[in-house]
Amino acid sequence: MAGPLTGLRVLDLSRVMAGPWCTQILADMGAEVIKIEHPLLGDDTRHWGPPWLKDWESNDTSESAYYLSANRGKHSVTVDIGQPEGQALVRELAAESDILVENFKSGGLARKGLDYATLEAINPGLVYCSITGFGQTGPMASMAGYDYLIQAQAGLMSITGAADGEPGAGPQRVGMAVSDLTTGMNATIAILGALHHRHSTGLGQYIDMALLDVQVSWLANQALNYFCSGTPPTRTGEYHPNLVPYQPFPTADGEKVIIAIGNDGQFKRFCEAVGRPELAVDHRFSTNPERVKHRLALIPLMVQITQRRTSHEWIEMLGAISVPCGPIQNIAQVFADPQVQARKMQIELETATGAVPGVANPIKYSRTPLEYHKPPPRLGEDTDSVLERLLHKGAGEISALRQKGVVK
Repeated sequence: MAGPLTGLRVLDLSRVMAGPWCTQILADMGAEVIKIEHPLLGDDTRHWGPPWLKDWESNDTSESAYYLSANRGKHSVTVDIGQPEGQALVRELAAESDILVENFKSGGLARKGLDYATLEAINPGLVYCSITGFGQTGPMASMAGYDYLIQAQAGLMSITGAADGEPGAGPQRVGMAVSDLTTGMNATIAILGALHHRHSTGLGQYIDMALLDVQVSWLANQALNYFCSGTPPTRTGEYHPNLVPYQPFPTADGEKVIIAIGNDGQFKRFCEAVGRPELAVDHRFSTNPERVKHRLALIPLMVQITQRRTSHEWIEMLGAISVPCGPIQNIAQVFADPQVQARKMQIELETATGAVPGVANPIKYSRTPLEYHKPPPRLGEDTDSVLERLLHKGAGEISALRQKGVVK
């Protein structure tokens, strides 16, 4: 069966992470994605290694792990959009596409005649999504945005890391490019909404996505903590600002487990299971608001309790009474986890030179399951076939473009 977006075509003028993450999701869902790359260098992330993909003989290839993470299912077409002939090719491809995704700086494509106003005149049904650091308006609209900078400016780092006065205190970035990834996800949502509107009206539209906007929106409950209290949230390290107990606890084997108690019923069951029912009726701990207020009194009592059993024993014991408890795993342990394996979250696509591993898309449809057929493409491997199939370019015309350096 084909994915739910089968029949749609995406023209992908993005590179690095936010845009490619969006277009990889669209490719996973069945859309045909044509990735436009510079003829000599391609996507910046092709060179962001090591590590590199291994071939069948375990030798390094020229494909970086970073690039592979966000580009499966796509067709690589090399076009120099700095040349008029390259710009014309992209306009021709836009006329045959449903969606265009780009992450050039604000105004960057207008000078090449590849902006929304120009392409809308050619294809009124085109859904055109621009991804920038700061959006198309405001005093920072012309500036480039990078994930690390966005995490800092949007407040995420101010609430991430150990609290002041604790060892290692200070703002920290999240270990993934979360601003890029969540912007790619939100761009996908925005595109699907625009496609539904087009279904009703026949008209596409322009989508202005900014990393800063997305990261600010992702503050979620922490933003509301500020709005409702008037006090900016601070770093709380291991513990949750609104729930107690909801943090790592040491166990008898020298490890830690996360105990994430989300309501008073779970806390009561925990107390009864560990032989301390009096804690659940103590006025300091009987309700979550009181536990938050008296966290410093409760946590040492919890630590005394959790150190009596191993991590495995706690996970088994608390799981049996529906009290959330789980391990802190490294990435190798994640992909060895029986639950992760049961959900088939690791995939592998074979190529002529080697097998390409990947992380599966988490979407699981009942009627249109996602399928993975095309590994991340080598630079320009689909140029001729796409130009022939979609634009009906002959061998002589493609050869002339290649001699001019317009395509590779």
